[in-house]
Amino acid sequence: MQPLWMLAASLLFAAMGVCVKLAATAFTAAELVFYRGFVSLLLLGGFIAWTGLALTTRHWRMHFWRGLSGFVSLVAYFYAISLIPLAAAVTLNYTSPLFLALLLAFWRREPIAAEVYLALAAGFAGIALLLQPTLTAEQWFGGLLGLASGMISSVAYLNVRRLGELGEPEWRTVFYFSLFASVGGLPSFIAAGPLHAIDGRGWLLLLGVGGFGTLAQLCMTAAYKRGSTLAAASLAYTTVIFSSLFGLVMWHETLPWRAWAGIALIVAGGIAATLRSRAAPAVTD
Repeated sequence: MQPLWMLAASLLFAAMGVCVKLAATAFTAAELVFYRGFVSLLLLGGFIAWTGLALTTRHWRMHFWRGLSGFVSLVAYFYAISLIPLAAAVTLNYTSPLFLALLLAFWRREPIAAEVYLALAAGFAGIALLLQPTLTAEQWFGGLLGLASGMISSVAYLNVRRLGELGEPEWRTVFYFSLFASVGGLPSFIAAGPLHAIDGRGWLLLLGVGGFGTLAQLCMTAAYKRGSTLAAASLAYTTVIFSSLFGLVMWHETLPWRAWAGIALIVAGGIAATLRSRAAPAVTD
């Protein structure tokens, strides 16, 4: 079931990225970050109230670090989407498996095969190849934000795995992340100045950002809970494919062959790192 959970999450994350890209013409990135968390909070809060589920938890510290790392990564990702092509932003965000392998090796002290480091080198070569031909001088900041979102999200994924190992249900993990994103995004949301009016199209896009994001987080959390960490991370690379197709169809974003070669290297590096790393123990229900 883990592959299906992660593939579903990838498609939903790509759909969220499309909504963010469309909404970026009408809202600031600060507004989108807040609405992403707030809409998710309303949806999950309504579900929890309707079903009578309990929000009490003994793992506040783990939820805090998951929320903080996920929120910072989300901010960087949304700003990157507004500044550079969708496929490039998503690809840079999904360098997280490369950084995740490094965290497992040097922080968690989990043994990593020597071949993994070659795969990581290929992945970083792919990043350089992607950035050089596709991003102009004024787009470099967006590229760095996309890369930062990938680095920081790897920390969030480690905490997602740990919460799953501790027995936290998916809905509770996603709820507290949404709460953190709402509270964390509120200051910049207020400081952004006069808020943009929301018309019918705007409401649909914001619902798409929050709704697709919520469903994607639930599926992603289930995948990390029910299987190995790096296996889930490697399957997340399919978001790059979905996003590239969305970008091609909706915005006619055509990337040069060097960019596709960079994407291929990044994807290949992430998959190879996963296959050659020791799988984390799965958590059963």
